[in-house]
Amino acid sequence: MKKQKLHLFALAAFCSLSINTFAQRNAYKVDIDLTQCNNDKLQINIRTPKVSSDVVEYQMPKMVPGTYAVYDFGRFVDKLVASDSLGNNLPVKRLDDNRWEISDAKKLFTISYESEDTYDTDKDNKIFEPGGTGYDAGKVFVLNNYSYLGYLKGMQNFRYEINFKKPEGFFGTSGLNVVKNTATDDVFSAPDYFELHDNPILYCKPDTAIIPVGNANLTVGVYSPNGVLSADLVRENLRATLDAQRKYLGGTLPVERYAILIYLTEGNTQSGGFGALEHSYSTLLVLPEADPNYLAQSIREVTAHEFFHIITPLTIHSEHIHDYDFINPQMSQHLWLYEGVTEYSAQHVQVKYDLYTHEEFYKQMRGKIQSSLGFKDDLAFTEMSKGALDKYEDQYTNVYQKGALIGMCLDLLLLEKSDGQYALQDLMQDLSKKFGKQKAFDDEKLFDIITELTYPEVGAFLKTYVGGGTPLPFKEVLNYAGVDYQAEVKKMEPKLGVLLARDLEGRLSVMGASTASQLGKDLKLQDGDVLVSMAGKEINVQNANTVFDEIKNTLNEGDKLEVIVKRGGKNKKLKAKVSLSEVSYQHIITELENPSEKQLKVRNAWLKGE
Repeated sequence: MKKQKLHLFALAAFCSLSINTFAQRNAYKVDIDLTQCNNDKLQINIRTPKVSSDVVEYQMPKMVPGTYAVYDFGRFVDKLVASDSLGNNLPVKRLDDNRWEISDAKKLFTISYESEDTYDTDKDNKIFEPGGTGYDAGKVFVLNNYSYLGYLKGMQNFRYEINFKKPEGFFGTSGLNVVKNTATDDVFSAPDYFELHDNPILYCKPDTAIIPVGNANLTVGVYSPNGVLSADLVRENLRATLDAQRKYLGGTLPVERYAILIYLTEGNTQSGGFGALEHSYSTLLVLPEADPNYLAQSIREVTAHEFFHIITPLTIHSEHIHDYDFINPQMSQHLWLYEGVTEYSAQHVQVKYDLYTHEEFYKQMRGKIQSSLGFKDDLAFTEMSKGALDKYEDQYTNVYQKGALIGMCLDLLLLEKSDGQYALQDLMQDLSKKFGKQKAFDDEKLFDIITELTYPEVGAFLKTYVGGGTPLPFKEVLNYAGVDYQAEVKKMEPKLGVLLARDLEGRLSVMGASTASQLGKDLKLQDGDVLVSMAGKEINVQNANTVFDEIKNTLNEGDKLEVIVKRGGKNKKLKAKVSLSEVSYQHIITELENPSEKQLKVRNAWLKGE
């Protein structure tokens, strides 16, 4: 009797295990041991959902939203093995960089392979680090999930559950949902591959801070190899900007959680670039470890842009984003909206809520006008957007210049037509209500949709200046707000005539002394001189423009100028009489002294929200 019960118990246990094993095969179950990282490689083990076909493809992304570059993330996967539930290998054929064909797929139970990081690789086509993955055993793991995890073709909408075994004392910061968190293990989950790919994870010894912003909690996670930057400092520098963005978006954010992941490097990156990549619930910044105040300012500027991506493309997007094809991505024609309006909003929010002066905001816009003219100004922005991966790849970064200026012009046009009552912010809110995260707009119909929501003149503007190659009408639209625009203004003023380079400590050094003006020659400036002070004012990256402007506005021909430089490790005093040079300024933006009542109303609505 006792023996019989034992057999029944064993049978029951076996049946329970079998039911458990197979009934739950409606999700991807991933196991990754971060304590076993060797030669910048991790072992990835995936228990797959049940497959109903004889042949299936395992796919890694060719590119991902927000990168606008083909990276072929499957290049970093090696030794892929597919197995059945008994551990027997199934036939696997690699089709290209990103696809593996698995035969006898109805038996598929697990996929295992090695994943190499992208930060330290011998492979060509280096990946911009905010879009890549870094494995540094025992120190830090930067995990963009699409760089080491894929999906079975046609099965992107299955749930993912990732179980990490982590080094002692490590903490994982992410926008992903946390299922389990212990001293040794974490489990993150995502409802599908799109959300999984869109939520990077930063693992390191914890340096985190929470920023409450209205209805949302923002988590800051920092990895600073030498402890130069802290999460607390980031929080204090971001608090005002994020609260301004909350107000800018109507007081309530479309997300309840958000993560700001910051990874600092001791030297340069393999790609040679620094910056950030936006995600729906987070942003990942890769920056050089430098002066913390300089870093805090850079993080504030970058985060102001990336955070606004919770509107585009999270809430407002076309079918190209909504049904994103990771293997054969289709480009939208509306990068002016995704990146351009986002960049404009990141600048506009700061003047509207008193983080910028009017003059500082105009300076930002002036800089974008100057930079945009380095690109093809007669190229339709919609055409450039669709060809950003190939034909117009060299034009892509104009989305942050001319794209932002399109946003500015559209904002002013809306305010002028509505007598200051309806702005670009209002249009974005109306588009959010009309579509939202779960509903995409037709890429070909966006101009018509916006015209229906606003004015015929807005539709004409979009077709002429965004869908066509006509240069933007800066003088006309700025005049709506009583602001004057001059393409060129010439002045006589003091000028050094040398190039200045900025180092990571925030100092300015002389380059190209051979091009110096007469004043620069009289001072006897040399290449490599580090500027210490000018006219008795200490000078660095943060205050250089203020010091230069003061000198221009106060010194006249024949006045004495004293400059202190560091040369050969010692301070050296240089003196000369001021000689003026003709200086040509392009794209000058100034406020009219006597604007009309309507112009002032538009200006106040534009820059003050009145």
